[in-house]
This record gives sequence, structure tokens and C-alpha cells, in this order.
Amino acid sequence: MKKLLITLRYDGYNYHGYQVQKNAVTVQEVFQNAVEKVFNKRLDVTGCSRTDSGVHANMYCVCIESDMDISNESVIMALNTYLPSDIAVYDCKEVDVDFHPRYSCKSKEYLYKLYNGKYPNPFLDRYAYWYRFPIDEKYLNEQAQAFLGTHDFAGFCSSKSDVEDTERTIYSFDVWREGDMVYFKVCGDGFLYNMVRIMVGSLLFVSQGKIKKDELYDVIKSCDRNRAGKTAPAKGLYLNKVNY
Repeated sequence: MKKLLITLRYDGYNYHGYQVQKNAVTVQEVFQNAVEKVFNKRLDVTGCSRTDSGVHANMYCVCIESDMDISNESVIMALNTYLPSDIAVYDCKEVDVDFHPRYSCKSKEYLYKLYNGKYPNPFLDRYAYWYRFPIDEKYLNEQAQAFLGTHDFAGFCSSKSDVEDTERTIYSFDVWREGDMVYFKVCGDGFLYNMVRIMVGSLLFVSQGKIKKDELYDVIKSCDRNRAGKTAPAKGLYLNKVNY
């Protein structure tokens, strides 16, 4: 029996998140179906994280255990044969039996893409949030540094969250522009439900003056969801990197 760490990327537009649900199609279900066809049995698939409906992933890691004698490269090729075009495996390697794709993770990085053009772009509609109002990305990058460090982020998670421990550590937060695209990249030891999207929404409140200059730190400390910004749309969010 060997344990495999499989890395994939996916377009989340057609899926109700990663986690299996009873009445909706998810990435995990579709991936598990492909695994069953390759390994001839219904194997358990353990993921590195939950992602919301419509959220994408540039890097998502799962583990399976199998006694089938098949090379790592063959696993990649075979899975991609059975997966739809919006999900693709690009790496596979054997790991120790005690490795866990979620609990062995040291940090995760999320990327949020915002299209800041004057007019909508249909070719970006599924993959970036169109926000037509002026953005000073350098100012937002400066203000985003308030997120760094260890804080109680109770004010930056959805009311649907039932997590008791809302303390997380943010290692970096960068905002920059490339043409009409504005990018928000955040790395931390973990994230609450909707946390990154609320962070981005709060920075847009900063841009609009609804959260004043240097006030974001106080908003975080308040743990008050009503003081933070709106939840930015899911389609602009990507699980970008998982660090082990």
C-alpha cells in the first residue's frame, strides 16, 4: 500500500466548491469518479482545503492510498483521460503514510483577481471580479499590511462558519496592478470561511473611503463583521499555492 499526493488545478465555475454535497456537483465528486475508473475501486480522496462554490484553484492537493502497481506519470495521464477539461492533474508523488494534505500544510496562498477596466470584458467574466471604480493599488497595498501578524479574524468570516478558533496568522499581503488587472495575494497559516473574500471587500471599502486611512487595524481588532467590507464575489478567488 502506498500513499500518493496528487496535485491538480481546476476552474470552479461549474462546481459547488470542492467538498462532496448531496444535491450538487463538486470537484471532489468528479475527481473521485475519475480515481475509481483508474484504480478500479472507490478510494477515499482527502483534500487540502475546502473551496466555495465558483472558487478556482491553481494548486490543489489530494491524497489517496492504493496497492496498484502504477507509475506516478501513468497516474497523471490516466486521471486526465477521465477528468473533464476544467479539472487537470499535473503532479503525483509518493509520500509518507502519516502525511496529510491539510494538516501537514505549513501555509496557503490565495490570489484574488479584479478587473479594473472601464467596460466589462466577457473573456474575464468567469475568472475576475469587474470593479469599474478607480483603485489606487499602492495605497491599498500599504493599508493591507494591517492584516499581517496573528489576529482574531472573527469579523472576517461568514456567519455560516461554526469554527470556534478564529485566530489566524497572516504572513504577507500584496496588492499590485498589471494594466487593468489588480491582484490581491495573501499568505497565511490558514483561513476562515470567506475570509479572503471579506479581506478584499474590506480593502475595496478602504478604496471607497468607507473604512478610513489606517482604520483597518481597528476593524480587525473589533471582531465585528458589520465593520468589515462586503464579501467579494467568488469568481475572482484562486487557491494559488499550498506549502508543505
